[in-house]
Amino acid sequence: MFRKKPPPEEERRVRANDREYNEKFQYASNCIMTSKYNIITFLPVNLFEQFQEVANTYFLFLLILQLIPQISSLSWFTTIVPLALVLSITAVKDATDDYFRHKSDNQVNNRQSQVLINGSIQSEKWMNVRVGDIIKLENNQFVAADLLLLSSTEPHGLCYIETAELDGETNMKVRQSVSVTSELGNQNNLASFDGEVVCEPPNNKLDRFCGTLYWRDKKYTLTNQNMLLRGCVLRNTEACYGLVIFAGPDTKLMQNSGRTKFKRTSIDRLMNTLVLWIFGFLVCMGVILAVGNAVWEREVGSLFQSYLPWDPPVDNFLFSAFLSFWSYVIILNTVVPISLYVSVEVIRLGHSYFINWDQQMFCSQCNTAAEARTTTLNEELGQVEYIFSDKTGTLTQNIMSFNKCSINGQTYGEVADPLGPQPKRLDFTPFNPLADPDFCFYDDTLLESVKVGDSHTHEFFRLLSLCHTVMSEEKSEGELVYKAQSPDEGALVTAARNFGFVFRSRTPGTITTTEMGRPVTYTLLAILDFNNIRKRMSVIVRNPEGRIRLYCKGADTVLLERLNPSNQELMNITSDHLNEYAADGLRTLALAYRDLSEDNWESWSESHRCADKATNCREDRLAAAYEEIEQDMMLLGATAIEDKLQEGVPETIAVLSLANIKIWVLTGDKQETAVNIGYSCKMLTDDMTEVFIISGHTVQSVRQELRGARERMIELSKARDGGKQEGMEGWGEACFTSYGLREGQEGGDAGGKQLGCPPSSPPPPPPPPTPPPSYLMDSISGEFALVINGHSLAHALEADMEAEFVSTACACKAVICCRVTPLQKAQVVELIKKHKKAVTLAIGDGANDVSMIKSAHIGVGISGQEGIQAVLASDYSFSQFRFLQRLLLVHGRWSYLRMCRFLCYFFYKNFAFTMVHFWFGFFCGFSAQTVYDQYFITLYNIVYTSLPVLAMGIFDQDVPDQRSLEYPKLYEPGQLNLLFNKREFFICIAQGIYTSVVLFFVPCAVLSDATQSTGVPLADYQTFAVTTATALVIVVSVQIALDTGFWTVINHICVWGSLGCFFAIMIALHSQTLFRIFPNQFSFIGRAQITLLQPVVWLTIALATAICIVPVLAFRFLKVDLKPQLSDTVRYTQLVHQKKRKPVSRGVERGWRGTNSVSEGRLGARGGSRRSGYAFAHQEGFGELITSGKNMRLSSLALATFASRHSSSWIDTLRRKKHTHTPPSASGESSPAPSSVSGSAPPLSNSSSVLGGSQDTPIEEETGTATAQKSQTVLTPSAQTRPAPASDSEDPVSQTPCVGVLTATAVRAHGGDSPGGWTITLGTVQEALFGWRARAVTSNNQASPAKDINQMEANLGHE
Repeated sequence: MFRKKPPPEEERRVRANDREYNEKFQYASNCIMTSKYNIITFLPVNLFEQFQEVANTYFLFLLILQLIPQISSLSWFTTIVPLALVLSITAVKDATDDYFRHKSDNQVNNRQSQVLINGSIQSEKWMNVRVGDIIKLENNQFVAADLLLLSSTEPHGLCYIETAELDGETNMKVRQSVSVTSELGNQNNLASFDGEVVCEPPNNKLDRFCGTLYWRDKKYTLTNQNMLLRGCVLRNTEACYGLVIFAGPDTKLMQNSGRTKFKRTSIDRLMNTLVLWIFGFLVCMGVILAVGNAVWEREVGSLFQSYLPWDPPVDNFLFSAFLSFWSYVIILNTVVPISLYVSVEVIRLGHSYFINWDQQMFCSQCNTAAEARTTTLNEELGQVEYIFSDKTGTLTQNIMSFNKCSINGQTYGEVADPLGPQPKRLDFTPFNPLADPDFCFYDDTLLESVKVGDSHTHEFFRLLSLCHTVMSEEKSEGELVYKAQSPDEGALVTAARNFGFVFRSRTPGTITTTEMGRPVTYTLLAILDFNNIRKRMSVIVRNPEGRIRLYCKGADTVLLERLNPSNQELMNITSDHLNEYAADGLRTLALAYRDLSEDNWESWSESHRCADKATNCREDRLAAAYEEIEQDMMLLGATAIEDKLQEGVPETIAVLSLANIKIWVLTGDKQETAVNIGYSCKMLTDDMTEVFIISGHTVQSVRQELRGARERMIELSKARDGGKQEGMEGWGEACFTSYGLREGQEGGDAGGKQLGCPPSSPPPPPPPPTPPPSYLMDSISGEFALVINGHSLAHALEADMEAEFVSTACACKAVICCRVTPLQKAQVVELIKKHKKAVTLAIGDGANDVSMIKSAHIGVGISGQEGIQAVLASDYSFSQFRFLQRLLLVHGRWSYLRMCRFLCYFFYKNFAFTMVHFWFGFFCGFSAQTVYDQYFITLYNIVYTSLPVLAMGIFDQDVPDQRSLEYPKLYEPGQLNLLFNKREFFICIAQGIYTSVVLFFVPCAVLSDATQSTGVPLADYQTFAVTTATALVIVVSVQIALDTGFWTVINHICVWGSLGCFFAIMIALHSQTLFRIFPNQFSFIGRAQITLLQPVVWLTIALATAICIVPVLAFRFLKVDLKPQLSDTVRYTQLVHQKKRKPVSRGVERGWRGTNSVSEGRLGARGGSRRSGYAFAHQEGFGELITSGKNMRLSSLALATFASRHSSSWIDTLRRKKHTHTPPSASGESSPAPSSVSGSAPPLSNSSSVLGGSQDTPIEEETGTATAQKSQTVLTPSAQTRPAPASDSEDPVSQTPCVGVLTATAVRAHGGDSPGGWTITLGTVQEALFGWRARAVTSNNQASPAKDINQMEANLGHE
C-alpha cells in the first residue's frame, strides 16, 4: 500500500523469458487491488473520509463542546448517540462494499494460469505472473494480462476472443500473431525465444497499441491486432501463447476503471447554502442570548451572589456570557440535526428501488429492468430542462433492413399505393434454397430482373456479396449465420444472399460465393479498408476467368466524385433516387466498380506494399495509395437501408416537449438522415414556423448564419404577435431559409385549406455587431428548429462564438447536431450547463456516448445493440427510449416533490422544536437551561418525528402516475425550482418560529395561573416541559398529516405509531423504576402521569394546536380556491371523475379506439431536404484483419419489426378528450391572446392541462359546469382524403362556430394511413387540443359547449 510509486514511463522494454532483466524496471505485478481498506486501516481511513463531510465535523465539534461541563447543559449522549449511529451506518455500508471488492479481488488474483518457466509449463496464480512471462491460454479461459500473441493452434497464428468485459460487445473478434513468431508452436521453441519488445507506456486506449519486436537482428511492427487484453476470453481456439507486456494495474482494463466524477443535485447545493445560513442564524441567536446573559448577570445576577455564586472558573459577567454563548450553540444545534442527512439518503434509496421495481419500465423482449445505478440524483430527474440524445440505437433500433435500391437508373422497392391492398411478401425459397427466411422484400420486379439474368442487377448483388468484412458460419449444410461488424453490412450481405448471390465463406486470400446456384471462388487481392475519413471501402478480386476488378461502396458524397465522366446521366438519375431515399429517412450507400489490368494491379500492389510496411505515417501513406486506385469507377447503383424507430419514440418526444423539455439530438450521422429521422420521430414537424440549417465552413459564415437565424426568429415573432399578417392562417411546412431549402405546405390546415409558404424573403441586411439582448430571445414565440453540422459546430463551440450559438439554439424548440464527434457531444452538454444553468440529461447506447453521459447532470444508458459501455458509465439505465418519459414525468417528478416536501417539513419541525429554547432564555436568566427533558431532546429527531417524515418522503404523491403522464405541464414546477427554494425555506422557517412562539407562550400563559384539582399550582418547570413537549409532538404530527397527500398503511402506522411511541416512552422514562436505578439521570419522576391527568393541560395543548394549525388550514384553503395549482385542478377533476362516470364516455372511447394509425417507424413521402443518408457504421481495421488471415466471429443480430400499436394509442387518448384554451391570435400562432378576449381563465384553460383528464371521460365532464364559459375545441372527423383547396373554405365543417376545429385531413404524407382514414400529425393534435397553434375561424357566432359535444357525437356516429 505504501510502496514507492515508480517514475512515469516514456517507453516500456520487455524481454521474453528474462525475469531478472525485467525486474530492474520495477514493473507492476499482476496482482490487482480495487479495495480501499484492510483490517488495520479501515477504522482510521474510514473515519477520516467521513469527517471530510462538513456536517460530521460540525457535530463532532458540538460533541467536544458538550464534554466541557462549564458550558454544557445537555448530556454528551444527546449528540454522540445520533452521531455514532450515522457514522456506524455509513461505516457498515463502506465495509460491506469493500468486503465484496476484497472478495472479487481475491477471486481474480487466485485464478490459475499456465506459465512457461524454465522450459516447462507450470501452474501459477494470476497474482504471481510477471511482465516478460510467456503464458499458455486454452479455450474459454480469461486472458490474465495484456499479452503479445506469439503463436496459436489455429492456422496463420489466428485466435478468436470475446471482449464483453472490455467494451460490452459479445461479438467475437480475431487477433493474429506476428508471422515470425507464429511458427514457435511448441514449448521448446518458446522457451528459447528471447525477443525484446519496445512499446508505448501503459495507457487506457483500448483500440490502439504501438510497439516493435526486436529478434534475431530484425524488427517487426506490432499493432493492436497482435494484442490480447486482460479481461478478454479465448473462444473457438484450442490454445495460444502470449508474452506479458502489461500486468495488473498497468493493463488497459484497469487503466479504464477510473471513477466517474461525483455528481451533486441542485437541492444538495442549495442545502449546503441553507445550512451555512442556519449556522449563521444560530450564531446570531447565541450572540443575542449571550448579550442577554451578560446584562442579566450584571444587573440582576449580582444580587444573588451570596447564595447563588458563579461556578469556579467564572469570575465576571463577560466570561459568563462567553460560556453562555457556547452553551446556547450546543442547545440550539438541533435546527440542523444530523438525522437530516441520514433521512435524505434513506429517501433517495427508496426512490431508487421504486425505479428498479417499476414493471412498466421492464422490457420483456430483452428481459431488462430499469436500473438506478446511483441513489444521489433522483430528485434531479424532476428538474430536467434539456435532453441530449444519441440517434442510432437510442431513437432508432439499430436493426437494419434492406429496403430499396437503385440499379442502373431503375429504382426497386417502392411501396405500392397505400390505399390499395398490401403487397405480398416475396418467398425466396423456391428460387434460392439458401435464402434467409427472415428477409422481407415486397417488390417482385427486382427478383424477376435477377431471374432473367440482367447483367447490371447481377453485378450489383455480386458487389454486395464480395465487398464487405462479414464472417460466415455454416452450422449445417445450407444453414448460414452471418457475423457482421455493423448491422448495415449484415443487411446488405443478407439481401445479396436472398437474391441469389450467397456469400459462403472466406479465407485470407479467397472469397467463396454461390451465384445463382453455382459455386464461385474469387481470389481476394486486397481490401481497402473503411474509415470515417474515407467513408468508403473497396475490395480487389480476381474472378475464376482471371479478370481483376475493384468493387467499391461508400457515401455518395465521396463516391460520386470518383466516377468516370461517362456516368454523368446515370449519376443524375441515381442522385435523385438517393435524395428520395434520404427523404424517407433511409441510410444509403452508392456502389461502383472498376476493371483493372494486370499492369495496373502490379504497379499499385507494389506501392501499397511499401505503404503497408512503412513505420512512419503508415495511415497517411495507405490512404494515398487507396485514393490512387479508387478513381475512374463505373456506377452500379445505390442501396437504401431502414433503421426503424424504437417503439414509442414519437409519443415520448411529444410528451416531453409538452413538459417544456427541450430535446437535442447529437448524432454522427449525416445531416439529411438526421433531419428525416427528426421528422419521423416528430421532433421536427411540418407545422414548425421555420427550420434553420447552419452549415458554414468558416467562423465568419457560421456567425453570420446564427445571427441571421436570430433576426429571422425575432422578425417572425414580432409579425405574429403584432398581428401584422392578419388573415394568414399559419405558416406552411418547415421552411429552409437561406441556409437550406424553403418549401410549401403539403398538408392541410384546420379548415381543410391548403397553405403555401410565403415567398422566400430577400437576404437580411448586415447583422448588428452584437447579438440581441437575452430578454428579446427569451420572448420569442413560435416553433423553430436548428440543424447544425459538425464542422460548423466546431466553430460555434469556440470561446468567442459560444454566446451566439447558445442564444440561437436555446430559442429553438428542437436542435439537431449532425456529424459530431464524441468529444463535441460532451462539449455541447458542458456549454448548456455553463450558460443556461439548467439541469441536463444525456441518453445514449454506445461507447461514443460515454463522454456525453458523464458530462451531463444525469446520464442515462440504453442497453441496446452496441454493448454496455454506455450503461456502465450511466446513472440510470433501461432498454427503451420510451421509458424516459416515465423516468422523468413520474419517478423524477415524484422524487422532486417528495424531497421538497420532506425538506420543508423537516426544517419546520426542527425550528418549532429548537426556537422554544430561545424564548425560554428570556425567562431563565439566559442560563442555557433547556425547556425539555434531555431524553426528549435526544429522541425527538430519532424516534418521535423521524418515521412520519420518512414515510412522506418515500411514498407521497400529489397525483397518480397516469395523471402525471396525461398532464406533462405538472413537470414545470420542478424546472422552475418552485417547490423548494430560498423563498419556500424562509416560509418554512417563519412557520416554525410562529409555532415555537405559540408552543412556548400559550402553555406559559395558561399554566402560570392554573392549579390542579387539589389546588396545587401547575406553574412548575417539569409540568411546563411535559406540556410543551406533548403539544409539540401533537402539532407536528397533525402538520405532517396535513402535508401528506397520499396515505398508505405505512403512513398511518408511522404517524400514529410515532405519536403512541412518544406517550409510551415518556411515561416509561418518568417511571419510578428508572428513577430508583438511575436517580441522577431520570429526575422527572412521575411527572408525565401527573401532568397528563389534568384537564387544563389537555385544554392548553388543544388551544396551542388550534392556534398553530388553523391559520395553515385557512391559508391552504384560500390558496386552492383563489389561486389553484395545476395539480390541485387535476386532483379535483379526478375526484369528480370518481364520483360520476357517464356512459357516453365509454362510447366515445370505443369510437376513437378503432382509429389506430399504421406504423410511424418510417416517414412517408414528404418534401424536404433531400440528400442521401450515409449508411456505414462499423469501425476501420477489419479489412486488414481479413487479408492477413483474420476471421471475424461476431454475434448475429436479430431482426425486429417496429410495433406501432403504442404509437397511436396516446393520440387516440388525445382524440377522446376536449380541452379548453384561450382564443388564438389573428396570425394563427401560439402568441398570447388579448386580455379582453381571454378573460380570467384559470391556468387549466391555458394549455396547462395538456393531455386532458381521465382516460375515459372528456375533460369538460370532469370539471363540471366550470367549462361552460370556456371556448371548446371540437374533434371533427372529415370525409376528405386530400386537403381541400383554398376555395373550399365554405365547407360546412369549417364554418362550425367554435374556436378550433380539428379535421382528419390527409396527412398521410407525414406519417402513414390507417384503415379508418385517421392519421393526425403531432402539430395538428397540439393545434386542436392545446391551443398552441389554433387558427382563427372567421365567425362571429359562439356555440355552447353542449352544441359542440352534440356535433362531435353526431360526427362520431356518422363516422
